[in-house]
Amino acid sequence: MKTVLITGCSSGYGLETARHFHAQGWHVVATMRTPDQDVLPRSDRLRVLALDVTRPASIAAALEASGPVDVLVNNAGIGLFGAFEATPMATVREVFETNTFGAMAMTQAVLPQFRARRSGVVVNVTSSATLAPLPMVAAYTASKQAVEGFTASLALELAAFGVSVKLVEPGYGPGTRFTANGGARMAGLVPEAYAPVAQRIFAALAQPAALTTQADVAEAVWRAANDRSGLLRFPAGADAVALANSR
Repeated sequence: MKTVLITGCSSGYGLETARHFHAQGWHVVATMRTPDQDVLPRSDRLRVLALDVTRPASIAAALEASGPVDVLVNNAGIGLFGAFEATPMATVREVFETNTFGAMAMTQAVLPQFRARRSGVVVNVTSSATLAPLPMVAAYTASKQAVEGFTASLALELAAFGVSVKLVEPGYGPGTRFTANGGARMAGLVPEAYAPVAQRIFAALAQPAALTTQADVAEAVWRAANDRSGLLRFPAGADAVALANSR
């Protein structure tokens, strides 16, 4: 029976992915900055652990408590919407610390055990913003594009050791807490000059042609974790699939 460690499980895609793997009979290590035992079912195959991917000591403690894992899902992330001109560089660095460096640090921490066993899968969750550029999310998109490049290169680097590295690219999912989790971070990032641009984006998002559900992402992560075809990218959700197909 395999074990998956998933970051960012307090809500959204991470929470649904933890539920999905557990339903498939796996051992699940669901991690979150502030552990909440009540968001997941009680089970001897499921543990909820504290993890802040921006802190090396927290990463080391979580991995020690987890024991050997077969799949790492780097799902933890924070959102950012606003004009880049108005975004403090400290905020840009905060986004990269979680979205980019956090995923890289987690990956680096599990690689010794994967390489020694000559098996293991890393699944990095990015965004359909990497498939088609959008205004007002430049810094966020950059943090996810960096993970895309990192993943593509690392997949080649680790192939000789039997370790797979995959990308899951979710589309627009209004059911996530993207805005709620970033409210304070985004305050004041839409100056008056940029208001018309922001309003056009909000109007488009209010009437999307297609949406991504949490179940779409959980299923894509599951397929990526179990893939043996060598496929790198797994768009998740009808909108993300359409974007991927149009490239």
